[in-house]
Amino acid sequence: MKQIDVSFTGTTRYVLDEELAQIVNISTALEMPLLLKGEPGTGKTMLAHSIAESLNMPLIVLNVKSSMKLVEGLYQYDTLTRLNDSRFGDSRRDVSNIEEYIKMGKIGQAFVAEKRTVLLIDEIDKADTDFQDDMLDVLDQMEFDIIEIDKTISARHRPVIIITSNAKKDLSDPFLGRCNFHHIAFPDPKMMRRIIDVHFPTIHDDLAENAIEVFYRMRDVDAVEKRPATRELINWIRALDADPDFKPKQLAKGDVPFLGVLFKKSGDYVRASTFANRRKIF
Repeated sequence: MKQIDVSFTGTTRYVLDEELAQIVNISTALEMPLLLKGEPGTGKTMLAHSIAESLNMPLIVLNVKSSMKLVEGLYQYDTLTRLNDSRFGDSRRDVSNIEEYIKMGKIGQAFVAEKRTVLLIDEIDKADTDFQDDMLDVLDQMEFDIIEIDKTISARHRPVIIITSNAKKDLSDPFLGRCNFHHIAFPDPKMMRRIIDVHFPTIHDDLAENAIEVFYRMRDVDAVEKRPATRELINWIRALDADPDFKPKQLAKGDVPFLGVLFKKSGDYVRASTFANRRKIF
């Protein structure tokens, strides 16, 4: 049985609970992909950055798009450049050598890297089922073929694989069966205070406590399409702290400045403004 030879406990900029630390470390030890689900802004992507920082590994990020084909994540054959080189004959590349026109995609880069990497596959739920299942076949086997040159690329080191999903679309059962899983819940106020203290070590209690309390009330505004996430709270506190005329007691009185930092969609902004004006928060 594999032993856990690395230990991720978070970083100075990333606060995590014990359960999340355990699933990260066991996934790393078992060399299994870790699937993270949760609403946007819960720190799924940032976790991969923190793992790479903590374990001193390079981070490679594949941002999944809805129209993406798996081969794009593996490699690209630059036919256009080869065609131009053959026409104009002024390139240092050997036009007859197709391999000179093969460029590794993000998964390919993780496979050929000289040291073990953290591979983040971000927003896998945007891809279709075939992409998801075929990708995990590649990650299971740790190799893929480049058909243009009849060559198999095998991973030098098995990456630490983090896969994120915003849960906008169901993932296939075979996909789920081949990953470890963790749902990152939105932080409760107590955890949020820990996060804010990390980002603002010298913050005054009255600003932190009032801002966090109002933030959670604003997240409960009815019919909001995109509720503010942790990053919005952090930016909002920065805005409040940068305003020389702002006093924390304004929040306690129901005055909520800089709503545009919290709500980025027009309809949400209007609903939040109406909520703040009518109910005065408290």
